Amino acid sequence: MKLQIKRKITKKDSTEDIVALLLKDRKLSDVNNFLNPSDPEKIPFSDFFSDKTNFKKDFQRVIDLLKEFKKNKRMIIVYTDYDADGITGGAILWETLHLLGFKVMPFVPDRKREGYGLSKKGIDNVKKLYDPGLIITVDHGIVAHDQISYAKSIGIAVIVTDHHQKLDKKHDAALAVFHTDKLSGSGVSYFFSKELFRSLNTLNTKYEILNTNFKGDYLALASIGTIADLVPLVGPSRSVVKYGLEQLSKSKRLGICQLLKEARIDGKELSPYEVGFMIAPRINAFGRLSHAIDALRLLCTGNIERAKSLAKQAGATNKLRQDLVIKAIEEAEKMVDKSKKIIVLSSNKWEEGIIGLIASKMVEKFYCPAVVMTKSDGFYKGSARSIPGFDITKFLREQKELLVDVGGHKAAAGFTIKDDNLKSFIKAAEKKAQEEISDHDLIPKLDVDLELPLEQVTLKLTQELKKLEPYGVGNPRPLFYSSGQLSTARLFGANANHLKIELKSDAGVTLEIIFFNHGNRLSELDLGQTINIVYSPEIDSWDGRIKVRGIGKFLHLDNV
Repeated sequence: MKLQIKRKITKKDSTEDIVALLLKDRKLSDVNNFLNPSDPEKIPFSDFFSDKTNFKKDFQRVIDLLKEFKKNKRMIIVYTDYDADGITGGAILWETLHLLGFKVMPFVPDRKREGYGLSKKGIDNVKKLYDPGLIITVDHGIVAHDQISYAKSIGIAVIVTDHHQKLDKKHDAALAVFHTDKLSGSGVSYFFSKELFRSLNTLNTKYEILNTNFKGDYLALASIGTIADLVPLVGPSRSVVKYGLEQLSKSKRLGICQLLKEARIDGKELSPYEVGFMIAPRINAFGRLSHAIDALRLLCTGNIERAKSLAKQAGATNKLRQDLVIKAIEEAEKMVDKSKKIIVLSSNKWEEGIIGLIASKMVEKFYCPAVVMTKSDGFYKGSARSIPGFDITKFLREQKELLVDVGGHKAAAGFTIKDDNLKSFIKAAEKKAQEEISDHDLIPKLDVDLELPLEQVTLKLTQELKKLEPYGVGNPRPLFYSSGQLSTARLFGANANHLKIELKSDAGVTLEIIFFNHGNRLSELDLGQTINIVYSPEIDSWDGRIKVRGIGKFLHLDNV
């Protein structure tokens, strides 16, 4: 592990100096807006598009068509992705149109039968089931040029709302395209739906319900999708998450309440951690192992018994998913060739819904890009994850002649490949990675914001740091590097697998630091020795007492 420490703080630096330096190093274009994010409810959808004239024309075309559809009672399909970002975004758009009085149904493709995003199979099924005149995509569609042309050829217009990487190609067949990389899929859906509401609110009698939802529940749903999809928490996405988390913890929506209760976090202040590791996995579990339409039903139901049943199902399915992942990871680790600069694994038995999680674990353990594939419906479905600085979607698109389709972000991608091309793809990917990835790229790095004395880690500083929340991708929790003498060390936790130590500075200041899942390091420690740690400070409140403690990230015994 290579530590990259940005700055060294002395005892002369004040709390205000330290916070100012942290903000400076985040290279923010607007510090005031970062510290005081705009209320998303007041941000117009047009702000996300540089060409305001074209946006106005495109949106008016959508409004005109929707008015015609409502008058003629024609069916609209909200065709959403099956992950947490797509499900939350789909819930927002479907419910908005439903409350506006449209004839509308949600459609979530089956991961195995229809696959990701728009597909000919999916479009045919939608046609057969509902005979719609319009499909509105949520969290996909930006690269589905052929599929949109097919839909148009059978009389279905398509409106695209998405945030994924687009191709250098115009969407000639789509009625309108609303794409921005400044938001998650659910974020795009929130602002698009809000604009629809404001343009069409005279057509319905549910104005107060929708107005309340856009200030509350819809923001909460968009925050879940934004965090789940690892969208950088800067700019408008920071606004969505900051305001959305406040609404999430006090939501009265039955599905959200039961989901929080099932995860045992109801009544608690929620952060991106609880959303990312407790809420989103339960929503995702449906699409990974059963059908994601049940996740959308959970978020939209008005029936308390159904909400309880679906929330319980979410927990049980997530537990099954965890068990499958543990077993698959054990198998995958044995297959890794450590001499390669990219991990490419394939299996005929891994569940398609967990291959992205396997890929993430491979990156975490071996610190190199990972591609994991499993056989499904006559093809291999692949999921890829990457390390910082290596664009995995671009990497895969450079081999598109071997792939059926590919899409994603810099850090994550999904694709389909024919069985006949599997060996050629593996060989080409390993060769290309060998050429493009240097040994230096594969050295794990830990970016540390500040090296500072323990005396500087005060309650005042820790309280001031709360102004930088919410933390997440693009706005990481500040990491500090400090040294001190080890005064106490012990294990804790039900399985005694966590480590708690206390460091003392030369001036006698002490700081308690907790290292989760580091219990095995206790045998290396001797009281009185100098310990160097990387950690994040947090406020610990217990039995009416408030103090600062550190959450450890890295511990070593020698000087850097």
